[in-house]
Amino acid sequence: DLVPTRDGHLVCRHENDISATTDVADHPEFAGRRTTRSIDGTSLTGWFTEDFTLAELKTLRAKERIPGIRRHNTLYDGRWTIPTFEEVLRWADQEGRRRGRRVWLYTETKHPTYFRSLGLGLEEPLAKLLRRYGRDRADSALFLQSFEPTSIQRLAELVRTPGVVLLSDAGTRPWDLLTAGDPRTVDDLITPAGLKWIASFARGIGPTLDLVIPKDATGRLTEPTTLVRDAHARGLILHPYTMRNENAFLPAEFRRGTDPDAYGDVFGAFAAYFATGIDGVFTDNPDTGLLARADFVSR
Repeated sequence: DLVPTRDGHLVCRHENDISATTDVADHPEFAGRRTTRSIDGTSLTGWFTEDFTLAELKTLRAKERIPGIRRHNTLYDGRWTIPTFEEVLRWADQEGRRRGRRVWLYTETKHPTYFRSLGLGLEEPLAKLLRRYGRDRADSALFLQSFEPTSIQRLAELVRTPGVVLLSDAGTRPWDLLTAGDPRTVDDLITPAGLKWIASFARGIGPTLDLVIPKDATGRLTEPTTLVRDAHARGLILHPYTMRNENAFLPAEFRRGTDPDAYGDVFGAFAAYFATGIDGVFTDNPDTGLLARADFVSR
């Protein structure tokens, strides 16, 4: 996930609000940077990357975003700084040479309309880096993604790197469409007409898992929708999000025990989603995902 610094560098953070992902609150020299911003219609109070130079951000240390759930991850709190996207690209190239095979990256533009309004457009510096590191081609080992379709459209005009339109919950409106007065919602974008429009500039979609298989009132899976079939009919790949191992995130029938933070039958859940014909899946536990995929393929 990419967000900009005040001096125009792209850094890798889940959000531009770094209150939960860094130790910025422990730095008295930055106490005055705490502020309130409206990000895509939501008021947030904290510290934001666009108020820091890269040099200032590099004085911070990263930490686990949701320690109450991912307790073991707190072991690494304070170990690393915030990486720039260029550092990740350089690492991927080095690792590719070491391993003898390409290292793929999945790169998201975060809140692109908001940042463009600040004069910190994401797409142009991102495209420049992709060209510099040879990841600007249609066969590049990299996917670009965004919850804002127009960000992927803009990138498609700058580079040939395959793009993926992320789709949030049914009934919601992408922020770029909302601000442009476009009345379309996610429901409209997953119709045959909406998918045809997406296919005109993107390689695929990244829907929520619930758009692939909805849940009932008890949290159990129901019947799959036609989204996989409809998207494939228009040449789009599907990479839904997000599989996690903890009970709290699993469909009800795959939970085990009463501890929401304990691991459930995640292999069973993976199998249910793989059976729909999806082409990939986002997961916070890639080791589990790889094992689950191997199990499913070997059946």
